[in-house]
Amino acid sequence: MIDETVEEISEMQTHSSSVVAVKAAQALRDLTDREYPTVEDYLRSLDRNSSALRRANPSHASLHTTQHRIVNAVSDAEPEDVATAKELTTEAIDDVIDSVESSKDRAAARAVSEIADDDVLLTHDFSSTVLAAIDDAIEAGHSFEVYVTESRPRFLGRKMTRHLSKRDGVDVTLIVDSAAGHFMSQVDRVLVGMDCIVDDTLYNRIGTYPIATAAADNDVPVTVVGAAAKYVDGAFAFENEIRSPSEVLREPAEGFEVANPAYDATPTHLLDTVVTDDGIHEY
Repeated sequence: MIDETVEEISEMQTHSSSVVAVKAAQALRDLTDREYPTVEDYLRSLDRNSSALRRANPSHASLHTTQHRIVNAVSDAEPEDVATAKELTTEAIDDVIDSVESSKDRAAARAVSEIADDDVLLTHDFSSTVLAAIDDAIEAGHSFEVYVTESRPRFLGRKMTRHLSKRDGVDVTLIVDSAAGHFMSQVDRVLVGMDCIVDDTLYNRIGTYPIATAAADNDVPVTVVGAAAKYVDGAFAFENEIRSPSEVLREPAEGFEVANPAYDATPTHLLDTVVTDDGIHEY
């Protein structure tokens, strides 16, 4: 399962960073079914496999922090035998999954106060936390019109559109990324998720920065929603992922280069609010 999860993360088969963190944590359960002669062998295997999962996407802050949390919880306890190490691993995995899921749920619930009934929203990419926030707002009796960008080249927005189209109370329109500025004058609020915020910079799926810029020019507030754990300090160095040119162009590029960065950087001064499980941060 670990190798399959590494491949899934690397190929971006799972898009939401919180879902990635949970799947990576669950993958480490495989180690508790294997035999190890000593505690040292088990700890080395745990560290090696966790490193492989982290390397599958070096830009995911939540993936890195949750994996370090699991490994440190086991190694810092200095287990006396392999059985104890396995029990500690299971406990740490359960704690991480509960923390990620509960943080997402609390952030989503808090975001409901930021999106008014009958708002016209614009969202980008696929964010399970944004989806949960809209679901919570619908349960509160709100209804929305939502524009969703395709989020090329992986077309992650199409997945978001399909999910939203099944919700009562949501009138959803899929648009190409370059049309965000065209529709911005009709939008009441931009609502997006986040990969992480480091210092004064939001890192999120490529295309977030031009959307935030267009929103600022149209006086449309931008709200970001995500877990507080995605606010990271200098201990995490964001590393953008440059993905395969084949995602952009199927045929070989002859006489030119193809650039395909996965994320862009948005200055936080372009944001209105960042909603997390621990509060609403205004900019």
